[in-house]
Amino acid sequence: MRGPAGRSGVRVLPALDTAAAYSWRLLVVGAVVYAAFATLGRFHEIAVAVFLGLVVTAMLRPVADLLARLIPRPLAVAAALIGSILVVLGILALVGEAVAGETAGLQREFSAGLARIERWLEAPPFRLDPEALTDLQSKIGKWLSTHRSTLINTALTGAGRLVEVLTVLALALFCSVFFLHSGDRQWSWFCGQLPRTVRGRVSVAGRAAWRTFTGYTRGIVLVAATNAILVGVALFLLQVPLALPLALLEFFAAFVPLIGSPIALAVAAVVALAAKGPIVAAIVVCLIVVIGQIEGHVLHPIVMSWAVRLHPVVVALTVIGGAIAAGVLGAVVAVPLVSVLWSIYQAVRTTE
Repeated sequence: MRGPAGRSGVRVLPALDTAAAYSWRLLVVGAVVYAAFATLGRFHEIAVAVFLGLVVTAMLRPVADLLARLIPRPLAVAAALIGSILVVLGILALVGEAVAGETAGLQREFSAGLARIERWLEAPPFRLDPEALTDLQSKIGKWLSTHRSTLINTALTGAGRLVEVLTVLALALFCSVFFLHSGDRQWSWFCGQLPRTVRGRVSVAGRAAWRTFTGYTRGIVLVAATNAILVGVALFLLQVPLALPLALLEFFAAFVPLIGSPIALAVAAVVALAAKGPIVAAIVVCLIVVIGQIEGHVLHPIVMSWAVRLHPVVVALTVIGGAIAAGVLGAVVAVPLVSVLWSIYQAVRTTE
């Protein structure tokens, strides 16, 4: 069956015509995403601060609106922000106290665990040479002694990074104050500065983008909290050391879809292997599979229905592309960015 004739008079197959139509759209989307990530890499401190400010706004806006019914809006915003900061600091203090309280026991358990791992590697089926393991320990000690200056410089660089992180957090808090207090008025003012012919589309696109972003943010926080609770309870029942810090690591790792949670649980498996032996470590590895199935087939389909649902292949490619373009920041921001862009496209297309 022949398709419609092109401009040159040559008939084009319908499948080829459809593929060409989608190809240029995909190229445009790819160019926009690349430009966005290039901008994030160029001004990543500002981009991270604004992104965190939007995340805080998405999470605390319902609380601030509820408090604003009882007290003035500025006091409601201040109460929501101060209360959330106190909760975060309390969790961090609890984690620090747990780590400090287990330090002495951890040293003994890790020493015994390393000895068990060495004996395990020396036994069948590995049959590693004991001298090779001893030589490896001596090489690690020599490397640490010879690269002491490098490690000190790295620590100093880390101190500089800490200052940058605190600056970004302060800017994010500053932005979230104004987003919570008068974000609607700021967006209305911005739309009012645009030409009348595009105000309607921009307003519709903005509402769709914010609806998608808030849905994704609240959904991913709920997924991360559920994963952290499951991991914390399981590690506590297995008596794995550092159960609370590892649960907190799982919470933050869940913000990187598909790959973050398995990496955090792999760290927990290593800790379990060193402290409790291969059997408990194998149980933790099984936990990786179980939680992955729960997250992929239960939590994400239910929770992420609040936002735009993307195909798992699209999510995987987006996360990897974001990580290549902007590292960990790109991996975290990639999925909500693509979801927002897709929702904007759908909203604008329906208004045409």
